[in-house]
Amino acid sequence: MQISLKWINELVDIQTIKLNNLVEKLTLGGFEIEEILEIEINNEKEIVLDVSATANRSDSLSIQGISKEIAALLNKPINSFNYLVENSNWKKDIENQSASFSNQYYCSTFLAMTVENITNTSVPNWLKQKLISSGYTPTNNLLDFQTYLLLETGYPFEFYDLDKICSKLKTSKFNLTIDQENNNVEFFANNNSNYQLDNSISVVKANELAISIAGIISNKEFSYTNNTKALLIEGSTFYSTEIRQKSRSLSLRTNRSARYEKSVKNTYLLESFYKLLSLLRISNPELVIKFHTFKSTIQEERAPISLDYNNIIEVLGPVKNSSESKANFISTDQVTQYLNRLGFNYNYDKSNLVWKVNIPFIRSEDITREIDLIEEIGRVHGFNKFLTRLPKIKRIGNDDYSYKIRKKIVSCLLKLGFNELIHYSLVNEITFIPNKIKLINPLIEDYSCLRTTLLPSLLKTIMDNLRQGNRLIEGFEFGHIFLGEDFKDLEEKEVLAGIFGGVDNRLIWSGKPNPINWFEAKGKVEQFFKQLNFVPNWKSYSVEKINPMLHPYRTAELYSLNNNYLGIFGQINPMLAKKLNIPFNLYLFEFDFKLIQNQIQTNKLASYKEYFLYPRVVKDLSFIINQDINFEEVQSLLYLNGTKFLAEIKLLDEYRGSSIPNNHKSLCLQLTFQSSEQTLENRKIEEIVSHLQFLLKNKFGVQIRN
Repeated sequence: MQISLKWINELVDIQTIKLNNLVEKLTLGGFEIEEILEIEINNEKEIVLDVSATANRSDSLSIQGISKEIAALLNKPINSFNYLVENSNWKKDIENQSASFSNQYYCSTFLAMTVENITNTSVPNWLKQKLISSGYTPTNNLLDFQTYLLLETGYPFEFYDLDKICSKLKTSKFNLTIDQENNNVEFFANNNSNYQLDNSISVVKANELAISIAGIISNKEFSYTNNTKALLIEGSTFYSTEIRQKSRSLSLRTNRSARYEKSVKNTYLLESFYKLLSLLRISNPELVIKFHTFKSTIQEERAPISLDYNNIIEVLGPVKNSSESKANFISTDQVTQYLNRLGFNYNYDKSNLVWKVNIPFIRSEDITREIDLIEEIGRVHGFNKFLTRLPKIKRIGNDDYSYKIRKKIVSCLLKLGFNELIHYSLVNEITFIPNKIKLINPLIEDYSCLRTTLLPSLLKTIMDNLRQGNRLIEGFEFGHIFLGEDFKDLEEKEVLAGIFGGVDNRLIWSGKPNPINWFEAKGKVEQFFKQLNFVPNWKSYSVEKINPMLHPYRTAELYSLNNNYLGIFGQINPMLAKKLNIPFNLYLFEFDFKLIQNQIQTNKLASYKEYFLYPRVVKDLSFIINQDINFEEVQSLLYLNGTKFLAEIKLLDEYRGSSIPNNHKSLCLQLTFQSSEQTLENRKIEEIVSHLQFLLKNKFGVQIRN
């Protein structure tokens, strides 16, 4: 949404506010500034901000709404438009004619009036200038009035040609209703498209004549033109869920439906209607305005939200003027002041330091709990004014390191595509591996032995799944094994075992699927240990240690940094794979969990850094480069010339194919720009990226790809 600061200044005095300060206030207040524009209108320059609001703040999607936010954030008074005061009697007269709304599931308010004796549809120059500053091209007809009201108040009004409706009905008296009894009729909309309407689509009808799809688009037959002399004006507030569902079912989205999808409230609907009629009367002093229909639902009273001061200071913490010896917090007087600035009514219990806050209907969807109110207090005070403190480690507690490390290992393996498997620790005597630890009195034969390794159970799971037509599973398991010759010298040990591979993978989209090789499988295991910040030593497998499950020449032993035996990794023995009728390119590993745990515990504690208050900017850069040039050279050049704002470079993709010249490769990099001092402008980042492209061309002769 483009907002002109000149237009904002009509409601809030921001002439003395520096632009950077205003942008920072809005950014920290939850409104992202996409771009700062300088446009020229009638030889005068205007500053325009391209603002993005969060999805739950529909109240701020207008000049009036964003002006209220700016007034609250800057502690400035809001200038009320005259029509908000002048129409008080008119508003009462309209409300007195309100009828109950039976179709309460469609919309909360439905208001319609007729306007006759229109002789001039031209638009004032000042209104055109405001449309231009908001990124719209004036059409100098009635559409400009609709657009202007949408921008200033946030309400989308629908205009119909009254004479066309009366001519079709052959009467000037008709009733307006909303229903879904359509019986699969065809509807020709003013976008020149036909829509088949069933009984799930809400339609606005004049008697039995469908004049619009409710809240979305009007009928082409009753659209106004420059020759229109009388209008039927509809101003409604439809429910967002209803509009969203109907738009999706029709595959139709308009400016009007897009606004309703964000949940428009009827708080200032009558005032906006009055403003619209006042604008039309400027060029049409003999305008005849008649009330037609007004239906509304009764708003349910909401219970006030309790806001406890102790919860505020617990969540927001101390403010920045705190010292090491004394922590200062936001005061109760400040909380009261912020509630006033936000326009919230409340009752304050001074003895218990509790506010009972009544939330305005226009904010009823985004403020539903106490934590939402606390967020509002922090937002108005400024989140950057609260103290950010990193935790101080005074002593190391008696935490369960085993559980923490197990949780970390599980997370790492899940990210690599593994599934966690669980098997019984009692197994039967397996033919392809000898098991000497037998139970004296087993319950059943299938559970007659203590397992000495987890690998046979993993292989059996793979074999059973393939036999039943299921996909190949890449899995891992934590489990206890038992080592020793008899029960007198048994040793119980916890190990981590896994199995993966067996599926042909496509490294590039245009290539053929190939089975994973030993080096790729080894890289996957290395990637797992890298996530644990643990680099094991790899040694050749001793052929004397015969393991019938593993390939004698494609197996390696892993050792910890202090040369303790960590475990084994290798490809499945081809003879065993053939016997079990499973893929030959399966890879297995089994590691000592205790040694992994000890190694991770000796690593340094994780370091913390402060988060950034300002949003980052991410740009993608694709180019073709000679394949002999190392990525490290490119990375070094970019970091050296990317200014202090270039925080990170990621290699997203490396591609070789028929569309790429011989001896070349295509690289796609993701550049992340970040500042801890200011909001970065797209224009500035584009200049940096353009400079980097120039350097890459001169240094490496790259070809930039769009």
